[in-house]
Amino acid sequence: AGQMPCNTAIGGPAKGIIVREVDALGGQMGKSADACYTQMKMLNTAKGPGVQALRAQEDKKKYPRYMQQVLRNQDHLDIVESMVEDLVVEDGVCKGVVLEDGRVFESTTTILTTGTYLKAEILVGATKTPSGPDNERYSKYLSGKLANLGFRIQRLKTGTPPRVAADTIDYSKTEVQPGTNAKLAFSYETTKFIPVEEQDTCWLTYTNETIHKLILDNLDKSSMYSGIVKGVGPRYCPSIEDKVVKFRDKERHQIFLEPESREMNSIYVQGFSTSMPHDIQDKMVHALPGLENCKILKYAYAIEYDAIDPLQLKPSLETKVIKNLFTAGQINGTSGYEEAAGQGMIAGINAIHKVRGEKPLILRRDEAYLGVLIDDLVTKGTK
Repeated sequence: AGQMPCNTAIGGPAKGIIVREVDALGGQMGKSADACYTQMKMLNTAKGPGVQALRAQEDKKKYPRYMQQVLRNQDHLDIVESMVEDLVVEDGVCKGVVLEDGRVFESTTTILTTGTYLKAEILVGATKTPSGPDNERYSKYLSGKLANLGFRIQRLKTGTPPRVAADTIDYSKTEVQPGTNAKLAFSYETTKFIPVEEQDTCWLTYTNETIHKLILDNLDKSSMYSGIVKGVGPRYCPSIEDKVVKFRDKERHQIFLEPESREMNSIYVQGFSTSMPHDIQDKMVHALPGLENCKILKYAYAIEYDAIDPLQLKPSLETKVIKNLFTAGQINGTSGYEEAAGQGMIAGINAIHKVRGEKPLILRRDEAYLGVLIDDLVTKGTK
């Protein structure tokens, strides 16, 4: 729980508001974010309030530890770690799950939150490797079982940038990006704030002509452009190849250098997501101002995974195909920790309402951004 396989941040444009709504509904994300941040920043303060957004740089090690402690201390919650291979379905009703060792867990309602693990493949250059994020196990069979039950399966892809050693960067060639000097929090219950002088710094650097030429000269080697990628992006979070190709008039693109954890010597190279082969990535990273002599700890990659067509969902996030089965997060074709948390919240509330025989909680478009998110998903899909 609480793992951050990609960006170690919570909030930001269109996402910070979702965290606040999760908090208003009694959810945990805002409280955990406020307890584990290394930097808190209000973005776009030079612009109007409509585009200002709260964003927290989280500690990649501390946040999941904190979240797991919350779960362990939660009454009436049993946690079992195992791979789910199949659903128990009788007469169109989901009645539980089957684990890989054959054990069956019966339930009145079931919620699937599969992340980017359904038939996941890591893509780098011309290679495809079956794997979850960070070389974790992936789900081989579940999406096939969902297809057999009548779900329309779509293939999606996302990507993550390289990580480099923090102590090998020349920060004098970058611009300092401090947190905001104000008492800021996601949760309305938070009373403890970290002074800005005790927060971590992020830094800003830029791409240049050398990097753009490298990318354009080697486009055929990128998984994204060589034809091996079958999936489409669930939202507009373009790779650096995409940015360079689509915005050829731009001389440079912003790249943020963000510390991943106070327990790690690792910097997340925000905005530099790519699926280029490692030798090209080496040249690209070392052409960034300040990163000429940096050590690459982890190369960037793209990841493809299966999801269902969200048009097969009710606004309660119960599926239309199988009764008492709910889905939330990337399996519904969305991305990001915040959208997943928001959908998990609604699916969880409605799964309980179903057990109790109560009407589902449906947030309207004029009541909540979560209402807009889910209504768009179930009426327009993710094309």
